[in-house]
Amino acid sequence: MKEISCKLLVIGAGPGGYISAIRAGQLGIDTVIVEFGKPGGTCLNVGCIPSKALIHAAEEFEKVSHMAGGKSPLGITTGAPALDLATTIAWKDGIVSRLNSGVAGLLKKAGVKTVHGWAKFRDGKTVEVQTEIGMQVVRAETVVIATGSAPVELPFLPFGGPVISSTEALALSEVPERLAVVGGGYIGLELGIAFAKMGARVTVVEALPRVLAQYDAELTRPVVKRLAELGIEVLVGAKAKGLSTKGDALLVETKDGKNAKIAADRILVTVGRKPVIEDWGLEQIDLDRAGTFIRIDDQCRTSMRGIFAIGDVTGEPMLAHRAMAQGEMVAEIVAGHKRSWDKRCIPAICFTDPELVTAGLSPEEAKAQGEVKVGLFPFAANGRAMTKMGEEGFVRVVARADNHLVLGIQAVGQGVSELSTAFGLALEMGARLEDIAGTIHAHPTQGEGFQEAALKALGHALHI
Repeated sequence: MKEISCKLLVIGAGPGGYISAIRAGQLGIDTVIVEFGKPGGTCLNVGCIPSKALIHAAEEFEKVSHMAGGKSPLGITTGAPALDLATTIAWKDGIVSRLNSGVAGLLKKAGVKTVHGWAKFRDGKTVEVQTEIGMQVVRAETVVIATGSAPVELPFLPFGGPVISSTEALALSEVPERLAVVGGGYIGLELGIAFAKMGARVTVVEALPRVLAQYDAELTRPVVKRLAELGIEVLVGAKAKGLSTKGDALLVETKDGKNAKIAADRILVTVGRKPVIEDWGLEQIDLDRAGTFIRIDDQCRTSMRGIFAIGDVTGEPMLAHRAMAQGEMVAEIVAGHKRSWDKRCIPAICFTDPELVTAGLSPEEAKAQGEVKVGLFPFAANGRAMTKMGEEGFVRVVARADNHLVLGIQAVGQGVSELSTAFGLALEMGARLEDIAGTIHAHPTQGEGFQEAALKALGHALHI
């Protein structure tokens, strides 16, 4: 097979990789991208997109179930609903397929050559790709490593049989009657809540003292309350120990040191993700590491000249939009533009019920830097939230006390994921409390809570 030479080689067509390749193509750079699976990576195929589709289906099913039970204050009644999960999954797969085709089309439009197969480094400028029709060698002036991450497997709960990762959870054809979730982080709770709404009896096992430990307790309180309302049992300070002999239960050590069995048809393990750094010839190149991740600077350069790394393979936060921003930046650097990586504001969303959004610094992180002002506005005082039956939660703004520069914004509530753009823009533009308070927010919207939180921090909230 004829050797391919190019200016830029991107390894991995996930959110970071395909954005990097598309932007490079737009800038006239001769670009090749190598991908073993379907374009879009974990996010599009077995992560962000399919999980949100499943979450939406679960929300719709729960709404109808409440109506059937005569519990809806809207005066709507209906017959008992039925869920055909196989049909739901087929709908989800259709969305994924359309997006796969969209990414492939965008790469082609940008003039990027796609090579399907698994890439292995021969040296810092050359990879060999095992394709369906044989070995393809690609030589490049510059390489971008965008190989992503994979679910962490516990040695005492290896994936297989009843033990599944998020990937298998998003492809189930039936709702498990009993689901045990190992790990109370955002992935475990997003999927655990969805399956509980669809009728599963869910138990969450978390080794730390509380779930969603990466967020502050005030922010997660409405989520913890909702877990109880959904009948989800949460065991904190508990450690999963393994699978029962019959394979029908999860063995657990509770926080008081006692052994327990949690009956489960499926055991979903969501204890984190690890960088994909094996089997692509890392031993052939010499890259500095930050723990298990590839070490990068503020331009995503690795320790080897001409090799960049972006996305999950470079560490936290493992978020698709972080990878995308890095990928775009690297393409522009390769094209000769002056760019650097500013990570002050990378919004993070947890699609639980209610949803969580964080952007910038938490109150505690901000206080460590000096005196701050904090303004919190509850959705219980927001007209739009009331009309959507979503009064739980709040918007919170954290700013410097001296000049009112906004340092962080957080929210918890129904649909607050859509406020993340406003939060990110405010931080990116260097907004002060007066900027947010002085911006006319449309009424009635949940976004008014953002303005009111800023007013509260200034000492003159209007609606509380």
